[in-house]
Amino acid sequence: MLLRQVGIEPVVVPSHVPEDAIEGEFPEDTALRLAIEKAREVSKQFREGLVIGADTVVVIAGEQLGKPKDVDDAGRMLRLLSGKTHTVVTGLAVIDAGTSDTKTALVRTRVRFKPLSEEDIEVYIGTGDPMDKAGAYGIQGRAAVFIEGIEGCYSNVVGLPLSELMDILKSFGVRLR
Repeated sequence: MLLRQVGIEPVVVPSHVPEDAIEGEFPEDTALRLAIEKAREVSKQFREGLVIGADTVVVIAGEQLGKPKDVDDAGRMLRLLSGKTHTVVTGLAVIDAGTSDTKTALVRTRVRFKPLSEEDIEVYIGTGDPMDKAGAYGIQGRAAVFIEGIEGCYSNVVGLPLSELMDILKSFGVRLR
């Protein structure tokens, strides 16, 4: 959706890289490592073209929040975020499948949640929306009503920082149409 928004028609090829942090690893290192691993795995399937890999981690009070394991974990994450400001960190990697040339970026955005009631949390979890999203929420969906403000790149919170991605793509010779 985000790539189409800027005029790029992507071929979507999911990677099968496990999205697990390594104990003691900093969130920025996790996000960047996983973005590179995803892009590398997918790039092996092509002889040419640019492969984009991204990974997003939500960080609050030093804890990395990836995708929730189950509804209880989603509730735990949303309670942690309630009424607080957290950081969304996205690692971005672009690999030229023909040359293996790799360029990366790391983007941080601060997001402020309003206080959530237990009913807010239960209703939102009931939609199923939080189950496949880092930090158990999607700013582009129903959780938009939980957000009091952001500092930084909105598309980063969605999961793909477009401004930084376009800078990398331009360095590979890609131009917007």
